[in-house]
Order: sequence, then structure tokens, then C-alpha cells
Amino acid sequence: MSEQQPSPAGGPKVKKFMIVNRKAPYGTIYALESLEVVLIAATFDQDVSLVFIDDGVYELVKAQQTKGIGVKNFSPSYRALEDYDVEKLYVDRASMDQRGLTESDLLVPVAMLDDQQMGQLMAQQDVILSF
Repeated sequence: MSEQQPSPAGGPKVKKFMIVNRKAPYGTIYALESLEVVLIAATFDQDVSLVFIDDGVYELVKAQQTKGIGVKNFSPSYRALEDYDVEKLYVDRASMDQRGLTESDLLVPVAMLDDQQMGQLMAQQDVILSF
């Protein structure tokens, strides 16, 4: 477990939260729920990382068209994460490769990590929530 950091205001200690997205953005509630958890954690000034693995990488793909399935496209919300100081976005390189995606297909800048790098990052977290 990593060492907790004091809050900048001298208040409660900051914990490192990692939210792992593994599901496609539509068809289940997981993607939208994870985004809400990220925003809540960030609102409480926690150190939030957002990870996209497996079909979760589809959450960040540009130009999603959801009209045909009758669901609101919430993907533009990922652009607002920076306003909440959520700037640690990571994507699993193998998941991107398996789906024929590149960084230029994504809405926001991300760090591409291999399995070893992802494991190291996960080991540094206080809390990991998987959706």
C-alpha cells in the first residue's frame, strides 16, 4: 500500500483512487457509473487515476453515434475531467492493439501502458474500483 499524502489545505489525507473501466460504454450502466465515481472522488480532492482496459477503451473513442440505440452519448464528459483535476488517464496498449485503435482515435490524451507498467501503477494505489 502506498503512503498517503496530506491534503494541500492541511485537512484529511489524500488517497490514491484508481477507477478501472473494462466494459463497452453502452449496453450496461458500468461506464456511466464509473464516470460518476471519478467525479465524486475528484470533488473530494482525492488523487484519481482512470484506466481503460479491454472493451473499456471504447469509452474514449471519438465521434460515438448513439442515436440509433436511443442512448445519450456521454463520451464528451471525458473532456471535462481536466476541470476536476483528473488528468491521469491510462489505456492498456494490448487492448488498443486488439481492437485496432490508436491514440489518434481517442477523445482525450492518455498514457499507453503495457502489462508491467499497468501492474506497477496499480500497486501504487490505495483504492482500486473496477467497473
